[in-house]
Amino acid sequence: MSAIRLARVRTNVAKPAPVKVRGLGRIVFLTVTSILMLVPMYLLVVSAFKSQQDILAHPFSLSPDLLTTEYLQKAWTNPDFNIVKGYAVTALFVVSVNLLSVALAGPVSYVIARRTEKRFRVLLLLFVAGTFIPSQVLVIPVVYTLKYLGLMGTIPGFVLFETTLTLPFSIFLYAGYIMTIPASLDEAASVDGAGKHRVFWSIVFPLMKPAVVTMVILNTFSVWNDFVNPQIILGPGSGLYTVTTGVYAAVSQYSTDYTVVFPTLLLAVAPLLVVFVLLQRHVISGLTAGATKG
Repeated sequence: MSAIRLARVRTNVAKPAPVKVRGLGRIVFLTVTSILMLVPMYLLVVSAFKSQQDILAHPFSLSPDLLTTEYLQKAWTNPDFNIVKGYAVTALFVVSVNLLSVALAGPVSYVIARRTEKRFRVLLLLFVAGTFIPSQVLVIPVVYTLKYLGLMGTIPGFVLFETTLTLPFSIFLYAGYIMTIPASLDEAASVDGAGKHRVFWSIVFPLMKPAVVTMVILNTFSVWNDFVNPQIILGPGSGLYTVTTGVYAAVSQYSTDYTVVFPTLLLAVAPLLVVFVLLQRHVISGLTAGATKG
């Protein structure tokens, strides 16, 4: 018996360890995805400092002797598009949309999260369904509506439309996060005489900081990168150019002159790159907080 047991022990020890195929496939997928995303960004950054001849002959080369800031300076002072004014106009839209979105989505999410009736769950599902509707599908009816209200080609009309686009996902994220906050906090504040509005803004809203910061960042990216909506709703006749519509106006007639295209594009996306690098951890923590909190 002892010999048989010894043989069994040796057989078990000799078994090879299973290969982690899933882990290897995940690494390969992430590597390929990273390359596909980083290579275009690398070309954009490097080409913004190179001449037309160098871009065409050696697109991937990075020689310090051939790099120059001349073309960036020309793009900064391009008479066809004032990049500083574009920054200011887009920043105005970003701030306005974020403030209005928080003011509207916050209280709605609080009501949906705290009520247990079935109709409020159905309402939440309707908002979630809104996240699957492309904004381009809404442009035509929105144009007719804004014309009827006299808001077509105006800043309030554009801000209202952009805010509407942010509400479905904002309400979904806020409601999910509020559900993880104990309702006993609301009850304690109510016992002390606080009304519903004060309970939300003074007790619940400060605890929603991770979710709010996440949505502010995501909404900022959405408004900053939007091209179709400002191009149609504001239009060239309004004289208002966001970063994206201004870039289009500046480079459309120089589509083959890469010394104009790449520097202008780099100036357009540079603020977003800085914001993303500095705040990316807040986006990840905000999206996962609702699932791990409590």
